[in-house]
Amino acid sequence: MEIFDTHAHFGQDGAETAAVLARAAAAGVTHLVAVGGSEELNAAAIQAQDTRPDAVRLAIGADRDQAILPADEVMSEIRRLHASRRCAAVGEIGLDFHYTPETSSEQCSLFAAQLALADELGLPVVIHTREADDATCGVLDEVPWHGDGLRGVIHCYTGAPAFARQLLDRGFMVSFSGIVTFRSAEEVRASAKYVPDDRLLVETDSPYLAPVPMRGKKNEPAFVVHTVRFLAELRQAREEALASLTFANAVAMFG
Repeated sequence: MEIFDTHAHFGQDGAETAAVLARAAAAGVTHLVAVGGSEELNAAAIQAQDTRPDAVRLAIGADRDQAILPADEVMSEIRRLHASRRCAAVGEIGLDFHYTPETSSEQCSLFAAQLALADELGLPVVIHTREADDATCGVLDEVPWHGDGLRGVIHCYTGAPAFARQLLDRGFMVSFSGIVTFRSAEEVRASAKYVPDDRLLVETDSPYLAPVPMRGKKNEPAFVVHTVRFLAELRQAREEALASLTFANAVAMFG
């Protein structure tokens, strides 16, 4: 059984990254996306790919927290990194109005600029959205798309089925993290049952959000096996079948 963790963050310690990747491989997590979002996260994701280029796909981007920085400088650096590396996606990008609603305008501008960059590069996007449903859809609908059009994933989905429907209608895949295993996450579980097989992805969002039964531990890609097992039971599917279909979806998206 092969599993594809579509969203993992890494730290700066190269030895720790190598150990995390080795444990992932031992657990059957044969592929993953190392995701950036800031100067530090982008550098760490690159290091992860250099450690296991056969297994690690790379996503480089500027997340909502970077909206406080000069936009021209941020976009120049993201362009430079994409020019220097073989990337599978632009990300993570998006909106989060929970902690910093005061930067909502700047977040939307940075989000839109990176959507346009993804279109230019012909890459999918990895999107974070929290308490910004309407704004997320608004930016997606306002950015002109060419070529093959809009594609990507809404990562670590925490919303209701109704919002998932809006995202599915716009062509996105939806990824679920260990949050789906949390006792209080009834709405997330409803969404996880709603998303069709050909749009479903799994992730850790490590080092955060370790799934049950690993709650309280630092999350890592090896733990995504627990999310796969939980989702299979939730969707009344065999674990191997759930792993296989999410793996195929991830390969279709990220290569």
